[in-house]
Amino acid sequence: MSDLVFKITDHNFQTEVLESKIPVLVDFWADWCGPCKSLEPVLEQIAKEQTGKIKVCKVNVEDNPQLAASFNIRNIPFLAFVKDGQKVAELVGNQPKQVILNQINALQ
Repeated sequence: MSDLVFKITDHNFQTEVLESKIPVLVDFWADWCGPCKSLEPVLEQIAKEQTGKIKVCKVNVEDNPQLAASFNIRNIPFLAFVKDGQKVAELVGNQPKQVILNQINALQ
């Protein structure tokens, strides 16, 4: 995980995601999830290319089951888009980069 992608836990979710001044893309994932692993480099690219426009964060559902439950996660990878402390959109499954970018652009 690069410095541009933030690791989120129950302890820092409030400050890093809900209180963020810019929209946040939260990737709910797990170590055993193949599609999650293949999505990782795409999210790294987005974090680099969209710096200042969106904050990219990752939540391991195994380590943070309460957060996963609060977002009603049934399948991973699960991408939640949070703006002004509210989930405003979601994408489920391994999505192409352009689909994710289109969702980010819709948040602006």
